[in-house]
Amino acid sequence: MSDAARIIIGTGHAGYTLAREFRKLDEAAPLLLISADDGTSYYKPNLSKALAMGKDAAALAQFTAEQMAETLNAQIRVNSRVEAIDPAAKTIQVDGETLPYASLVLATGAEPIRLGLEGDAANEVISVNNLADYAGFRERLADGSRVLLIGAGLIGCEFANDLAAAGHQVTAVDLAQWPLPQLLPEACGEALQGGLEGLGVQFRLQQSVAAVKTAGKAYQVTFSNGDSAEFDLVLSAVGLRPHSALALAAGLRCERGVVVDDHLRSSDPNIYALGDVAQIAGRLMPYILPIAHGARALAQTLAGTPTPAKLPAMPVMVKTPACPVVVCPPPPDAEGQWEVNGEAPNLDAGFVDGEGQMLGFALTGEGTKLRGQYASKVPAVL
Repeated sequence: MSDAARIIIGTGHAGYTLAREFRKLDEAAPLLLISADDGTSYYKPNLSKALAMGKDAAALAQFTAEQMAETLNAQIRVNSRVEAIDPAAKTIQVDGETLPYASLVLATGAEPIRLGLEGDAANEVISVNNLADYAGFRERLADGSRVLLIGAGLIGCEFANDLAAAGHQVTAVDLAQWPLPQLLPEACGEALQGGLEGLGVQFRLQQSVAAVKTAGKAYQVTFSNGDSAEFDLVLSAVGLRPHSALALAAGLRCERGVVVDDHLRSSDPNIYALGDVAQIAGRLMPYILPIAHGARALAQTLAGTPTPAKLPAMPVMVKTPACPVVVCPPPPDAEGQWEVNGEAPNLDAGFVDGEGQMLGFALTGEGTKLRGQYASKVPAVL
């Protein structure tokens, strides 16, 4: 490449969204995207509701890397790994080659947290974090499978709903006392639990998995309380960890993720972060709306007009039709208490600080109709 390009590391939702927004502003500047996989464009939130949509991995794919490269007037290097970033030289090492950048964006996403389980089949526990993972998951999912979900958080509950609605026998295990414990107060979590149990989902709460062993064509799972049961598939959904090792090795400031300011700029003035890997205002915000808002602002910055991201209160819709849930989490370490109204499953709850300011909310069932009313009371993130 004759001129230093804007380089985006990652071709997930964040990387491609930013590239599209940038091309709306600048049709010609050199643009390079680097993908660790084949660069297929797809909508990641669909992974946890694809069974209900009747779609396999091939049907979820939207565009190939070649099609995206043509649409974006960009170079896309697929199946490539960035080995190192040199902020002083403004270069990256990719497959042994040194490439200069005018500005660099980390859209490297997050990776599933791996559990330290015992048993000869511990390495056969799967996670679904991308299209390839979903393809493997579908290949192993037979009709009426007995599926153990490790984790009853947002992704775990979405998969539980999707699997149960498709006729699979689902058990969810979690150390917490109720589903979505990091996002919902107890009453709302119990309302969600009731909705999923109505689909046939069984919960093993305040428990964990100790071991996964081979049992013929199935798996024998031992729980922390000593119980054991057989399952055809074990799916881990205990959470994601920002893929920030590359940034950390380059000397960028990292905490829970890559720390960025309101311009999504890292501790280096020419390196930015967007999506699951970015820590904004002390928060990880691995959701679609923050990515959309951030990408529009960052595209302006990359095009030569420094623009801060404006992040209003952005409620998250949990894809659990058995009990609809909308949540807008309060800031990390916020002090206050939940005030819950209504009767299950139709609840509305606000997280209120000592001065009466609402910092977040959670809505279930018919309570989700109050989304706009509650969102108007919560302060913006940025």
